[in-house]
Amino acid sequence: MTRGNQREKARAKNLKQAAETKQKNNMSGSEYQRAKEDSAAIMREKQRLADERRAAAGETGKKKK
Repeated sequence: MTRGNQREKARAKNLKQAAETKQKNNMSGSEYQRAKEDSAAIMREKQRLADERRAAAGETGKKKK
């Protein structure tokens, strides 16, 4: 039993890590949905701006085959 202490330390570390991951998602369903919608709106705006820059540069944004 020379490794007993190592095992106990590893178990404690894993328990601590598991507890931290459970704390990350503390939003309710409606809060989570609102956050997703906000993120999606930001990404849509970024995509619109990128499309406008491409159009101004004369590119269509589609690959030619």
